[in-house]
Amino acid sequence: MGKTAVADAVATLLRERGEDPVTISCDALQVYRGLETLTGAHQGGRLVGILSVTDTFSAGEYAARAHAEIDSALEAGRRPIVVGGTGLYLQAALTDLQLRPPPPEGLRESIESRLATEGAEALHADLAERAPEAAAAVPATDRTRLVRSLELLEMGEEPAPTGADSRLWTARLRHPTALCGLTMDRDELYRAIDERVEAMVAAGAAEEVRAADAEGASHTARAAVGFDELLRGDHEGMARATRRLAKRQLTWMRRLAPELVLDAAGREPADLAREVMLRLS
Repeated sequence: MGKTAVADAVATLLRERGEDPVTISCDALQVYRGLETLTGAHQGGRLVGILSVTDTFSAGEYAARAHAEIDSALEAGRRPIVVGGTGLYLQAALTDLQLRPPPPEGLRESIESRLATEGAEALHADLAERAPEAAAAVPATDRTRLVRSLELLEMGEEPAPTGADSRLWTARLRHPTALCGLTMDRDELYRAIDERVEAMVAAGAAEEVRAADAEGASHTARAAVGFDELLRGDHEGMARATRRLAKRQLTWMRRLAPELVLDAAGREPADLAREVMLRLS
């Protein structure tokens, strides 16, 4: 939705007034080297391309790195611009988020095996019986959250019904922060996604994915939207997956309740950046 382009335009305007900003990615997949085309990695941003595709990664590991980058920038008198589309990672970057423990070895694989054999509806019914409030907040179509909710139950943890006090998280910000979001009419958004997918494929995203697969990409690297679809040569499937991601990002944005939400339809990044600048001290 143009987040990176707007962040770059804001950085340019800040430099024009004498600042030295630093851009920090809060994207769960841009951390991987070799998937830059698929993930739309921010060239020159921090926390981009820091891991091999064979490495696993978590929000907790990201939080430690993001806090260090933000704190280092502020100590040096630089303004950090945190940009990306992974809502949990944004919370992890900006707060001391209390993250749940990772599952023991083999648990996730066991639940994913059940998902493959029994189907999402059956697992969702299991979740509804064991944790009705959590099931009400997790649709059967959201397989990642469904698996994680069942993991937590198996670990003796209670799945959060609505996303762990999402309305209150801004009270726990580590530093004063101007939160901004972008939105767009759905039809126009979907057209932009289709064009972006075509551009990614033309730029070699499928070749990236095949190379990462051959290298033994980790399960967290394989979570990149379009990874599995491009392995199958399913470009339309990649577009559908990207549309689903965009819907989840909009849901996260509403939960995060940014103080400034801009309609990006038909507008240039520089124009949007000027509005953002009005909120910056």
